[in-house]
Amino acid sequence: MRLGAGRRARAAPGHLVTRCGRDQRGLSESLQWTVITPALMLALLGTIQAGILMHGHNVALNAAQAAAEAGSAYGSGTAASKGQAQRVAEAGGLKDVRVSMKQVGTRLDVTVTGQIPIFFDIGQGAITERASAPVERVTDP
Repeated sequence: MRLGAGRRARAAPGHLVTRCGRDQRGLSESLQWTVITPALMLALLGTIQAGILMHGHNVALNAAQAAAEAGSAYGSGTAASKGQAQRVAEAGGLKDVRVSMKQVGTRLDVTVTGQIPIFFDIGQGAITERASAPVERVTDP
């Protein structure tokens, strides 16, 4: 059947046809991606940031444990123990590393503090971990 000049074609059910004859479904799909893409990117960056944060805590804890083990040996100096912790922390990616050691009775307490590199610094980049170890004593037979 031929359409006359004064008649308009009817769209099939389920299709959106404008006066120009173009399909409008592409507009809503691009709008969905405009809303979804930032949310997906935020979730991805948040997941990566959480992994970096966990890695920073793990590195600081390993550095504190290394310093506690090195410092608990009989006759070892605190400078060597602090140097050990500094090397472990910096190898793991921590910046501005500070190591403090305190001997309380027969225990050596070590605290390692540092900064992790993060995407958006909102005060979450400071890491502090502690470890302790018993100090070895020499007994005369």
